[in-house]
Amino acid sequence: MTVQQKKAFGLLSAVFLGIGSMVGAGIFIVIGQAGAIAGNLVTVSFVIGGIIALLCGYSLAKLAIRYPSRGGIIEYLVQGYGEGVFSGALGVMFYFSQLVALAAVAKSFGTYAATWFPDCTHSLCTNLFALGILFFFVIINFAGAAMIAKAENLIVFIKLTALLIFTIAALWFIDPARLAVAKAPDAVHILYALGLTFFAYQGFSVITNSVEDMQDPNKTMLRSMVLAILIVAGLYIAVAVAVFGNLPLATIIKAQDYALAEAARPAFGEWGFKIMAATALLATASAINATLYSVTQISYTLAKEGDLPEVYEYYIYHNTEGLLVSALLIVPLLLFLDLAQIATVASIAVLLVQGFTHLGHLKRRRETGAHSWVIVLAVLGTFTAAGYAVVYTSEKMPYLGYEIVGMFLLALSVEVLLRLFNQRRISKQFISALETLKEDLPLRSGPLK
Repeated sequence: MTVQQKKAFGLLSAVFLGIGSMVGAGIFIVIGQAGAIAGNLVTVSFVIGGIIALLCGYSLAKLAIRYPSRGGIIEYLVQGYGEGVFSGALGVMFYFSQLVALAAVAKSFGTYAATWFPDCTHSLCTNLFALGILFFFVIINFAGAAMIAKAENLIVFIKLTALLIFTIAALWFIDPARLAVAKAPDAVHILYALGLTFFAYQGFSVITNSVEDMQDPNKTMLRSMVLAILIVAGLYIAVAVAVFGNLPLATIIKAQDYALAEAARPAFGEWGFKIMAATALLATASAINATLYSVTQISYTLAKEGDLPEVYEYYIYHNTEGLLVSALLIVPLLLFLDLAQIATVASIAVLLVQGFTHLGHLKRRRETGAHSWVIVLAVLGTFTAAGYAVVYTSEKMPYLGYEIVGMFLLALSVEVLLRLFNQRRISKQFISALETLKEDLPLRSGPLK
């Protein structure tokens, strides 16, 4: 009689994994950027963004249970669209979207770091800090320092504690007049800000990557996904109320790149600003470290090779090529785009990849047992949010639509070239017993006599 090894992730630990992944750099970037669009109605945008995240979380949870793989979203794309050029291009697109998201986080670090130096107002300072933190963690990943990974739990505790203390204290200082609907912009701005508010939730998909190490995933996966998103939604809504109840809209727009730190001044003074800025630095640094792993170790390997090594654990499989290529691709984004531009492109790219993932899920819904109407709503929610984001930002970024299309065409070109010269395709990491039987049946039965 053998004793089964206990899995690492129960319900509570999976919920904390999701919370830690969502409450990272996103909220520090998004609160000011989205607030500059929707004003004090940004709280409604966070509510709707949370609902879309719940719909997407349901779809991903069902996919994860049916197709357990560390490949995550790339695996679900291949399951939905087959091992063809389109799914391969979407896999490369997912890699690109991760790069843009990482650039947004690094740029946010540079912005918050620059606030510690009053005389450092030039964008050069922001860029230097952003490049510095990026290449610091590239070196750390090259060295394979496991200590940084072990510190993630402590970092999650610190940033959550700081956000909770700030929110509870700031709620005592709010001016209700600032939250009045009469001072709000047109309601359509709620939809314009959706892309950014959803971006603050986008870490929830990390829960699906733990499926192979999860206790009873049939019960735990969906429950942990829903609980994590609901808790984070409650926190984000409270943070939004605290920020917009303490600062006039003009101040938020002026300080949109570091609005969360600015909102700490009324309750805690200059030290509050510094502490919240330091918390943002810690959150963005940990997000860079974690995202570098997923971008370079998993996304890059799947996009380029089409498969994962048999043993794939944190800091065991060192993809130095992926690290270097990813870092070099991020550099021009940091140097030539501002934080608002990078955050917008990142949010739209993430929404599109999510949308196509759930659209592909519709073809597999009978296998996963998911409700069709939930998947359809997830598809509509992601594509609608992406569409409104493109419409709004096209006025300030007239070439945004072309940039998004260009990103996909570039991904498609890379996919075609890899197939031509490397003879590779992105393969399914999970192959069902039924598919294996179908493949083996002709070989076993032999020709008919």
